[in-house]
Amino acid sequence: MARPLRIQYPGAVYHVTSRGNERREIFREDKDRQQFVHMLSKSLKIYAVKLRSYVLMNNHYHFLVETPLGNLGEFMRHFNVSYTGFYNRKYTRSGHLYQGRYTSILVDKDEYLSIVSRYIHLNPVRVESMRSKTSEEKFKYLEEYQWSSLVGYISKRKEKMVDYGLVLSEYGGDTAGGRGEYKKRIIQDISEGLEIKKDILGQSILGNDKFISWVKNIFVKGTEDRESPGHRELKRYRAEEDIVRVIEKVSGESFDAIRTSRHRLRTAAMDILYRVGGLKGIEIGRIFNVDYSTVSQGRKRLVEKMERDGNLRSLVERIEEELSK
Repeated sequence: MARPLRIQYPGAVYHVTSRGNERREIFREDKDRQQFVHMLSKSLKIYAVKLRSYVLMNNHYHFLVETPLGNLGEFMRHFNVSYTGFYNRKYTRSGHLYQGRYTSILVDKDEYLSIVSRYIHLNPVRVESMRSKTSEEKFKYLEEYQWSSLVGYISKRKEKMVDYGLVLSEYGGDTAGGRGEYKKRIIQDISEGLEIKKDILGQSILGNDKFISWVKNIFVKGTEDRESPGHRELKRYRAEEDIVRVIEKVSGESFDAIRTSRHRLRTAAMDILYRVGGLKGIEIGRIFNVDYSTVSQGRKRLVEKMERDGNLRSLVERIEEELSK
């Protein structure tokens, strides 16, 4: 069987799943799940990926993610390797934790975003042990299921790493009314069933005819449409000059000084240029006179550095707030 297509472009949305090797468990206790969520949160920040929905099962997980920088591969490679390393060290094992490569379905967010979100949230009641339960019992189980983003969609209890807004905008927004409508749809889906597999084309794409045609033309047939996300440079969300100006304004220091190897804002500046400016690692490396691997490693360490240094974290947050205006 041919491998499914790996289609990446800025703003792409995916339903991602990964299953334990030989369908074995990837969590042995809740502490493993807690570490999984902690590592996921870090990876989301490092690669500027937006998590829309998720659920953790015993031997697999589901994510609905959006990649503003078109970097799903980098994000998933970093995250899966990180958690595998933790799991292998903890349980004194070696080798693969997951069954082959992760699966990613490219999702038409205009048509299927909320459908996939609900499909993900229904997974805990799709198991054999829940088949004989009533719809009311299944919904109560989902409400109380700890390892899912559903609770933030139907109540005010939110997780910082989950971005609820886009999905809930289809139901009236993140308001009591919007959350109530999402809840109604989940209850309806439990009773009626919700399947998406039959709509997936070539194990790779979930969308309407227009979306599928666009993907085929740009990524399958190789049409040279230079205005499409797949054939242009990564989108610059803010110009490099604007970002530098804001960093200097908020920090009160020149960018030339910040580029020096011992400056506390150096790796933060690299990270902001990547996440907000959309620059590639090699481009950032040229600015700081380092190779792209130094940029990548620095950005990965930044999350831990900010957790230890409240002043640095506050400074970066002020820069990001200024850039968002």
